[in-house]
Amino acid sequence: MGGMVAWEYALLVRRYQGQGRNFHVSFVWYGPDGSRKDVTAYGDTAIAHLNRVGREGWELVSAAEDVNNVQGSTEVHRYHLKRPLA
Repeated sequence: MGGMVAWEYALLVRRYQGQGRNFHVSFVWYGPDGSRKDVTAYGDTAIAHLNRVGREGWELVSAAEDVNNVQGSTEVHRYHLKRPLA
């Protein structure tokens, strides 16, 4: 393949669900092998999670946000990541 880089991709999803003063934030990692893992325990901010996977060679490619402004109760942030295949 001469100099061509092969990549693997993953997705980190941050979900905020709340009503008034009650809210819950969770983080789920979707691995390149199709696995799904709740990684909430690894940190309470997206930056903590991105720094953690950055140390594993993952690079942020793009981020997207969905906010339900009608009820103000749900936010979903998607962080798309890639790293070269070994």
